[in-house]
Amino acid sequence: MPEPAPIERATATDITVLVADRTSVPMNIGAILVFGDATAPNPAAIRALLADRVTRIPRLRQTLRRAPFGCGRPIWVDAPDFQVDRQLEEVRRPESGGDRALLDIAAELLCTPLPDDGPRWRAHLVTVPGCVGLVVIMHHVLADGVGGLAVLSALADESPALPIRDFPRPPPRRLALAADATREKIRAFRSLPADIRRGFIGLRELGLSWASMRPIERTSLNRRTSRRRRLAWVTVPLDDIVTTAHRHGGTVNDVVLAAVTGALLHVLHTRGEWPDRLVVSVPVSGRRGTAANELGNDTGVRPISVPATGDDSTRLTEIITATKASSRTRWRASSAAPLGALFRMLHRTGLFRLFVEHQRMVHTFETNLRGPTVALHLAGSRVETMVPLVATPGNTGVTFAVLSYAGTLGVAVIADPVIVPDQDALAESLSTAFERLVR
Repeated sequence: MPEPAPIERATATDITVLVADRTSVPMNIGAILVFGDATAPNPAAIRALLADRVTRIPRLRQTLRRAPFGCGRPIWVDAPDFQVDRQLEEVRRPESGGDRALLDIAAELLCTPLPDDGPRWRAHLVTVPGCVGLVVIMHHVLADGVGGLAVLSALADESPALPIRDFPRPPPRRLALAADATREKIRAFRSLPADIRRGFIGLRELGLSWASMRPIERTSLNRRTSRRRRLAWVTVPLDDIVTTAHRHGGTVNDVVLAAVTGALLHVLHTRGEWPDRLVVSVPVSGRRGTAANELGNDTGVRPISVPATGDDSTRLTEIITATKASSRTRWRASSAAPLGALFRMLHRTGLFRLFVEHQRMVHTFETNLRGPTVALHLAGSRVETMVPLVATPGNTGVTFAVLSYAGTLGVAVIADPVIVPDQDALAESLSTAFERLVR
């Protein structure tokens, strides 16, 4: 009889993600890999690629199960009936085409819940007139943004082949789980002083102080969101943004934040709203990188308060000052502990959904990942564009997902079409804001 698999538990941050999956849209992330129409792979080639690569990424063939009573947090176990064909779907829409159709289909897939009784990901080969793309959707509990990018990179032809693990492995025995849970409790007790210190550092990463605890100003962008999202895509040469960031002594993300807030202010002003400040929630990864066989979540958040000034240079300077001050911490992503404790407490009391749908802590979310510097290929086909996807629950009407890829910086503007019917104008304002900052 084969030896049971090693115990792979959901982390505390993974549990927080599951708790947050109780609102209008599922906690899904993903990406669109866009091919050139003339060189797009056929379904058979994609299926063969996944059949080879997925076997080398253990988490993609696993499911998350509750552990028996007294045996600790949920565990990842092999799904013995796993088949790649069940995870790949072909989508053809001959009636409409182009980038707009591909973005609309991807938004629909992003907002579709994944089954929780099997591997928590799906791949969709989408074919529309003039455009072909592979839309990969995974639940956030499977991986954070860094891990998701590692999975996409591992699917590429350029990625070295990872070793294949025995499959399926029997789940751990109950006695082993109980013993492991007891050891975890002992380790948690011993690390309690360090955890308390890290928790206080996490509160500082969240920017909590008596001065900052006042609620954000109300805007029309912050209302309870619907079950729908719509995508817009803005690109700019990465070298231009890097040069602008270096010129001001900041980072690429500082420039992105300046452009995002500039675009939001323009839209709010056209609506007759004039806030004094905008607060943007920016994720902080606890790791600089990861491999496709080391997934899970290790992410905190850092709210950045930005003055609502129309002067791009002034706004960028204040953002650089704020991000430099907030990045001086011993533990990156330390905010995950206090934030996770709050979310789990709200979940137990049945108040979580009420909280996130009426929160007044941030106006929007912005995520930024550093992608491959050269174009990737899947089944011999060049990936021309990579569009990041993220579904943000609660009352934030628009989210910005940023990814650098092959010399281009792209920003996905992911908005609730009910709250942001002027999304195209917002995307155009974002493009204009980048142009102003580069000049």
